[in-house]
Amino acid sequence: MKKFKDFYWLIKGIAVYALVGESGTGKSFRAKLLTQKYGIELLIDDGLLIRDDKILAGHSAKKEKTFLGAVKIAVFDDKKHRDEVARVLQRIKFKKILILGTSEKMVIKIATRLQLPPPSKIIHIEELATPEEIEQAKRSRTIEGKHVIPVPSIEVKRNYPKIFYDKIRLLLRGNTSPIGGKTNKVFEKSVVRPEFSKRGRIQIAESALAEMCQNCISEFDPEIVVKKLTIKTDLQCYRFIIVIDVPFGTQLSGKIHKLQQYIIENIERFTGILLEEVSIIIDKITQPVRKDNNNL
Repeated sequence: MKKFKDFYWLIKGIAVYALVGESGTGKSFRAKLLTQKYGIELLIDDGLLIRDDKILAGHSAKKEKTFLGAVKIAVFDDKKHRDEVARVLQRIKFKKILILGTSEKMVIKIATRLQLPPPSKIIHIEELATPEEIEQAKRSRTIEGKHVIPVPSIEVKRNYPKIFYDKIRLLLRGNTSPIGGKTNKVFEKSVVRPEFSKRGRIQIAESALAEMCQNCISEFDPEIVVKKLTIKTDLQCYRFIIVIDVPFGTQLSGKIHKLQQYIIENIERFTGILLEEVSIIIDKITQPVRKDNNNL
């Protein structure tokens, strides 16, 4: 069933697009190509609402001093931040908007928090860039700490002068765009070096995350026993694989789904990290302990 806000945007004829790819693979660099191909007027990238090379609202995650702070900004974790952008979206006229994110879950989360419907079309960075181009972008991010904001340098210098590094001018002539479409324009993008990229990524110790996860499970149901917990991580997301024993009589499908949501909501709220996946594997169903009357 569609929510009321989804009908609201449907009546207004709004279409939401998404560009998904791992951190540092060149999404911001290629966002302008995508907006040109599909005639998209608005762009959501790392906490900013952008239109025609202008920042309309929001705060750039690139200005944050820590990696976790940047993640919170990128997913609009702060209510004041997301309400500011949502109000502008309600006020201005547009037909298409593009959201950038590291995963499908992330772009859906952003759309929900900005009171937008989920994306109707999701494009992956592998559809726009070659493996060599993606690898080169990753090296630039990892080794040099360079990030791209898809607006001209004058706009970044005005809003975020301390992190400005350089500018890139991109000429699109005829059908030279890797995603097609006839263009003949010069676009300028800004290269920045955020504080968190200079200092290195701030990580939460896996032992701390494991303890938080264990506490969440104990709060949810103290009879569930955690047999094994594996934590996997990439540049911006975490994945949990949890093996558990559950007591006999548990309604497995519904309860396990609720447990997943409980873990995700609590850990994301208290740490600001993005949980891409929480996989729960049931090892066995335990029988209740019976008391021996002869020993009473």
